[in-house]
Amino acid sequence: TTTALVFGTVHAHSADAIFEAAAAKRMRLIAGKVLMDSNCPAELRDDPESAYADSKALIERWHGQGRLGYAITPRFALTSSEAQLAAAGRLAAEYPGVWVHTHLAENHQEIEEIAQLFPDSRSYLDVYDRFGLLRERSVFAHCLHMDETDRALMAGKGGAAAFCPTSNLFLGSGLFRLPAMRAAGIRCGLGTDVGGGTSLSLLRTASEAYKVLHLQEHALPAMQALYLATLGAAEALYLDSEIGNFAAGKEADFVVLDFAGSTLTARRTAAATTIEEKLFALMTLGDDRNIAATYVLGRRA
Repeated sequence: TTTALVFGTVHAHSADAIFEAAAAKRMRLIAGKVLMDSNCPAELRDDPESAYADSKALIERWHGQGRLGYAITPRFALTSSEAQLAAAGRLAAEYPGVWVHTHLAENHQEIEEIAQLFPDSRSYLDVYDRFGLLRERSVFAHCLHMDETDRALMAGKGGAAAFCPTSNLFLGSGLFRLPAMRAAGIRCGLGTDVGGGTSLSLLRTASEAYKVLHLQEHALPAMQALYLATLGAAEALYLDSEIGNFAAGKEADFVVLDFAGSTLTARRTAAATTIEEKLFALMTLGDDRNIAATYVLGRRA
């Protein structure tokens, strides 16, 4: 993976650390300090004022430095007070070029608790919208349990969904409704979810995405999976003018795939007659052994 949107921890220095590491590798990376002031362990708690001040300082220090971008990162509405969500919304208004990154509608219990905490909001998504956190460059992880009204709202405001199939299956949270999300016009990208997921490989993640769609009697052709992991993800991040495919003028971030990375993929792809079939074989059977090289800004990394 050459570009990532990453959750840090509640500590400001977690954002400093990942930005320093990404800058050293010339990676395009978006991250932020997590905001969390309620329903969480005391030692991992900030407050509305410190969350605002720390995030503002980090934005000023890192956003737009080289290929780095900042994401205002409330963990999710359950762990932020209304005052903290308002502070996050204030930051989003002051810095319209930064990202917003949080979780949305991952499981039913969470949604029920949100309804109790925010009785004046129509839905979980409406909570974020009320506080100015639903807009272009807002990326919501999971988005499993949404209705048509929510999907229309997200599409209209320019929010994007991170499809995280390995964690959704591992935790039994539900099935991402990709056809419904795309039909509504929502930008969708494939996410590995390092916390609840079971692999950092986008090949393995694409394999799980195929199963999620198949369980709903939908297909996930290899080329659509490739799109979700590349240009679709770039569109979700509003970075498709910079990355996502090999169009002239874009940044040369890419991986080189080796069909013979393992004896199993070598045997399976040897019988393939089309590039789509070869890619599907890698999507279902491949892993990090099939990544021959990774390039960042045209330089082998």
